Amino acid sequence: MIQQSRRLQSIDVFRAVTMFFMIFVNDVDGVKNIPVWIGHVDRYTDGLGFADTIFPAFLFIVGLSIPFALNKRMHSNENRGKITLHICLRSLALIVMGFFHVNLENYSETALLPEPVFEILATLAFFLIWLDYKPATNKIKQNVLQVVGVAILIVLFFLYKGNKHGEIVGMRPQWWGILGLIGWAYLTCSLVYLFSKGRLSILVPVLVLFLVYNTINQTFILDSFSDILKYFWPLNTGSEVSLIMAGIIISVIYKQYIGGSKQRFFLTMLMAATIMIVLGFLIRPFGGISKIDATPSWACICICISIAVFTLLVYLVDVKQKANWFKIIKPAGTSTLTCYLIPYFLYSFLWLFHFNYPWFLNEGSGGILRSFAIAFIVILITGFLEEKHIRLKI
Repeated sequence: MIQQSRRLQSIDVFRAVTMFFMIFVNDVDGVKNIPVWIGHVDRYTDGLGFADTIFPAFLFIVGLSIPFALNKRMHSNENRGKITLHICLRSLALIVMGFFHVNLENYSETALLPEPVFEILATLAFFLIWLDYKPATNKIKQNVLQVVGVAILIVLFFLYKGNKHGEIVGMRPQWWGILGLIGWAYLTCSLVYLFSKGRLSILVPVLVLFLVYNTINQTFILDSFSDILKYFWPLNTGSEVSLIMAGIIISVIYKQYIGGSKQRFFLTMLMAATIMIVLGFLIRPFGGISKIDATPSWACICICISIAVFTLLVYLVDVKQKANWFKIIKPAGTSTLTCYLIPYFLYSFLWLFHFNYPWFLNEGSGGILRSFAIAFIVILITGFLEEKHIRLKI
């Protein structure tokens, strides 16, 4: 029987494992002479590497968490208007963070502030605005700190200079960055879940619709509708919303089996994973398997992988109660946004002080071990901050 009292632990562990590997693959991306399968596959290769499965797993986990989070609010008698406002504010926070970080990709050397200083200040502002302030914190002090955070972002917005094709430009929406993409997809899928009341009879057709949209996006069929589709930017390519919606559906099924037969749950997960892997290869002609192009085949295969990993963790954590096996990386699952942002401080300070790793930590097995060490260090810092009640909450 799947234990109801531990129903969230497998999701927290899945989130922690994914966050650990997200830090790892981001760091190992700069390491030379490592096995090809570890990194990202280039745009012109039909396939995927290990790194190509991490971001979709994170999106899938966002979906897993939505039913639990929104149901908790609904059971607290919050009305739909208040819950909708919460969803919009949470999405806005992610979009703002993604907006500032993605503009760093085109940061100009002619800007007033060095890039690492800009990055440190922007990330510090995120902490000031969205810190999970203690209930005992003086409200005036909290408001002052949040206003300071907003003021920092406003100043940085006007100080920013970007270099786009040799032209100096200001901050502008681009591909929104990882957090921004999560924000738009979270907004869309959360509202679908809220107003569908979590009914699979609605959620499954919506997932099919998203996948169809994602598939058509790989053709020229939608070109004649470009003037209309520009107003549907929250859907982006359709892959992000598909991954989150798949997570929502699996979470709803998971909740239905809490306290029930684990055999039926595992058989259902096996069937769902099989459907997604078969579908992924059936629609492979539409763009191939490509993370960079966010193709439907890539999305379906990654949904299959995420279902398989989640099912394994349900067995280990919820059935066999082995959550202690993952204790060392637990903070990455409970203070995930904090963990995600810590590297922005870490790499900026290393850059600011011109720190360089010894050559043997920049390539091969030495570089891989370095990236594992960085992932553990970031999570240890996150755990330390969590103990001090310094964590972001949106």
